[in-house]
Amino acid sequence: GRGFAFRRKQKVERQYRKLLKKGRKVHSQQDNQFIDTYPEHLKHLYLAEEEMLKKRRRAPDDSVLSEEKLNKAVDGYGIYGYVCLVLVRIWSTCTFSHRSVMTKGKFKKKTSNQKAKEEYEKIKAERARKREEAEKRKQQREAAQRLYKQKKMEAYKILSKKTKRGQPNLNLQMEFLLQKIQQNT
Repeated sequence: GRGFAFRRKQKVERQYRKLLKKGRKVHSQQDNQFIDTYPEHLKHLYLAEEEMLKKRRRAPDDSVLSEEKLNKAVDGYGIYGYVCLVLVRIWSTCTFSHRSVMTKGKFKKKTSNQKAKEEYEKIKAERARKREEAEKRKQQREAAQRLYKQKKMEAYKILSKKTKRGQPNLNLQMEFLLQKIQQNT
């Protein structure tokens, strides 16, 4: 997302653009400013940065630097050169125009009408979901009641059977009790 690291990256990019603007306005510095004014142990980083800037001036559409030029810029600096190479690759793939950031920011802000519509849609969806759940519970309850009544009716038919003389049929009652016991265990 757009956490603190993203904002920090944007801040660094803004500062970098300011420096570039100042550099364009002044034009008094010589071309090898990266080599002369910076410490020796960081020289490889600024050489790579200079190569990247030259490449951008020549071909603004092609943001990826060629392998040979990067290798020439960082050659002879050991692990520092490799770190610089990795940093340059990351920066060249992660850069994007300032305009795209601004246009995305404009679309994020919503009017009160849009917010109200979204809230209404959320409430409407929630109500529909609750209505569906209630309907589902009602159908399950009705199905359970039908099954219960059916079993009750079967039990009543078995237990209310009579013999020819009008006496309760104890054999059927005993079979019914036996089935009930077997189902429970």
